[in-house]
This record gives sequence, structure tokens and C-alpha cells, in this order.
Amino acid sequence: MNADVLRAAYEAFAVVVRPLGDEESWRPTGCAGWVVRDLVFHCAGDAQRALVALHTPAAGPPDRDAVTYWRDWAPDPAGAANGRRWNRVSASMFLDFRQLRDLYLETTAAAVNAAADARPDLLVATQGHVLTAGDLMLTLAVEATVHHLDLVTGLPAAAGPSPAGLAAVRATLDGLLGRPVPLDWSDEHYARAATGRTPLTDPERLALGADADRFPLFS
Repeated sequence: MNADVLRAAYEAFAVVVRPLGDEESWRPTGCAGWVVRDLVFHCAGDAQRALVALHTPAAGPPDRDAVTYWRDWAPDPAGAANGRRWNRVSASMFLDFRQLRDLYLETTAAAVNAAADARPDLLVATQGHVLTAGDLMLTLAVEATVHHLDLVTGLPAAAGPSPAGLAAVRATLDGLLGRPVPLDWSDEHYARAATGRTPLTDPERLALGADADRFPLFS
């Protein structure tokens, strides 16, 4: 079930966040310009969005699914700069990282419970679109999993994302690409390369052919 995929993704992220203190909260992440506390604040906001969406029934038909949802998220330098500024200022308002950490843990736990109670075929609204609750859950799991890879960049001893979350990321990226990626990439490398976090090498571009110019598939 998609709710189980979301639960696995959020719980894996929580395992990393739960023991962190203020010092670790200032370590860099895989998101350019974001430290750990910035990323945790962003992910808490995403879980809050999940709670709102799961309690916002919408009229159909759906105009996005778990794959096409990501077509709106092309690289946007101006938007990324605004996001960095917003997250840095907002996350810095928590004088003690434990407050932000606990907000993240409480909000994601509530989102997981709401997802478990939601009918997968329920139509919901989020980000200006309508999609099923089941598809929403997969988009949330994908975002949490990609950001989990960002989170552990500066925390080398931390555990990685859930296998279920990584499988959801691969399925999403293959869906956007229109075929299974023709490279022997690990799930982690595929996630980083296809979202612009790791640049493509010349041999990888050759193997991808014309599809190389479509990378990143979303950002």
C-alpha cells in the first residue's frame, strides 16, 4: 500500500533526525545552501502540506498522478534562491534545534496516521492540482526519500533511506523518462543524477542519448 511506502520513508528520515542536536543541525546537506535545520524545516512543511491535502477533498477529475506531478518541478534558480532564504530565516527562528526536530517528528507521525486512514482513491487538492490520495502519498514518499539523501550528505554515519522509498523514486524517474534508465545505477545514484544533484559523466550522457538533455528530470 502507498501509505506503507510513505510510512517507511518518513520513519527512515526520523531515525536520522531524532538523535541530532544543535551542532549537527548546522552541517551541510545535499541541497545547495541548506544546512540540516533548513532541510528539516522544509520537510516539516511538506508533512504539514500532506495533512492539509489529506483533509481537503477535491472535485475531479484528477489532473496529476504520482509521476506527472513532478513535471511542474523543473530547475528554477530564482525559486531556489527564494526557497533558501525562506528556509534559512524560518529555521533560524528556532533557537533550540530540538524544538524544530520535535515539530518534524510530530507532524510526520500525524501525516502517516492520516495517510493510513485515507482511501487511496479519494481525490485531494495540493499545489494547485488534483490527484488521488494514493498518488499523493507516493509523491510525498519520493520527496522525503530524495531529501533523505540530501540529509545524510554531512552525516556520513547516518542510515540511508528506506528501500520502499528508493523503489518509489526509481519508479517515478523511470516514468518521467518513459523507460527504465539504460544504466546500471544504484537507486541512490539514480536519484541524485536524475534530480541534478550529481552531474552526468560523458559515458553516462552517451548511454542516455538524447534523453541526457532532459536531465534533471525534476529538481
